[in-house]
Amino acid sequence: MDAIYLDNACTSFPKPDVVAQAMYTYLCQVGSNVNRGCYQRAYGVEERVYETRQLLCELFGGDDLRNVVFTKNVTESLNVLLKGFLKPRDHVLVSSMEHNAVMRPLVQLEKQGVAFTRIPCDGTGALDLSALPGCLRPNTRAVVMTHASNVCGTMLPLAAVGEFCAAHGLRFFVDGAQTGGVFPSHMGEMHIDALAFTGHKGLLGPQGTGGFLLRSGLEEELEPLLSGGTGSVSHLEELPDFLPDRFEPGTPNLPGILGLHAALLWLKETGMESIRAHELALTRRFLDGLRALQAAGLPLGIVGRLDTENRTGAVSVQTLDRDMAEVAARLDEAYGIMVRVGLHCAPSAHKTLGTYPAGTIRFSFGWHNTQAEIDRTLEALAHILKERPGLWT
Repeated sequence: MDAIYLDNACTSFPKPDVVAQAMYTYLCQVGSNVNRGCYQRAYGVEERVYETRQLLCELFGGDDLRNVVFTKNVTESLNVLLKGFLKPRDHVLVSSMEHNAVMRPLVQLEKQGVAFTRIPCDGTGALDLSALPGCLRPNTRAVVMTHASNVCGTMLPLAAVGEFCAAHGLRFFVDGAQTGGVFPSHMGEMHIDALAFTGHKGLLGPQGTGGFLLRSGLEEELEPLLSGGTGSVSHLEELPDFLPDRFEPGTPNLPGILGLHAALLWLKETGMESIRAHELALTRRFLDGLRALQAAGLPLGIVGRLDTENRTGAVSVQTLDRDMAEVAARLDEAYGIMVRVGLHCAPSAHKTLGTYPAGTIRFSFGWHNTQAEIDRTLEALAHILKERPGLWT
């Protein structure tokens, strides 16, 4: 029995072969650091890092490749942005669908005098745009928002929110973890001031890679979270005042960045539109199958949108007469189907969706999944739901 991996919203798998090859080549044949070595091998690595910034700037509509900053992941990026930008007595708006990568830094900052207001979303995760004006305060400085829910896949209207921010003089920070590489987000067109990304999901790169892009000028409003050696202006004991060095102290994850470089080239060649169409076709097939199971009287609840408009390939369900963790374990042990169960690090989203504290079983599809795998998953889920509750507890 072949295994079926359906946890791509957590991390995509498998990666394109070129990703592992690029990392292997660097580790076994290159090994040089950047910004330190004055020799051709080091310059070659620097060129690849430069090209990676170019590819990311192109992908996300950034205005200057020097404004592409590498971190370990989107969580670190959001911490750098939020803790570097917000000060005591500031106020910020967030959606009620945010991941803890946004909410935990804000709750920390709340103890230092920063306030936040959650913009309401409905039971499918859709943002209530009409509520935005009523959430404003005289001290509101920014809106921080995910592009799509990691729980139910619902996408939030970045373009409309960006226009609102531009009209009210607010900075707009976006968590692009769930959409990068699959759904377009253009910083200029959407009035985004800072976009945080992670390399290991839709970008198909390795774990431990991520970063953020800044609109030119925002760096002057950000206090760096970390400081240390950068290999530049080493005669000073203060951080450089230029990008990207100002926010990139220490030794970078060069094997990861070169793996990300290979993944971005693969994405560019394959085409984001093709990947998106494939994932949404699988999502549509799965949703249709879930509705058929419901029509057959099986005890199953579908969370979020029931169509493929304004959504990603993440679908959450609840089993209504048995423990969801047991169902997920059964899918894995008996059928080789790997899914995620629980609160997915997003309690605010679950409270909005009405699935807190129980959580959900999440199925999330990627470029490598097939229609046959979707059908096998639906068959397995139907079989489990027809079993007598308690049979395998």
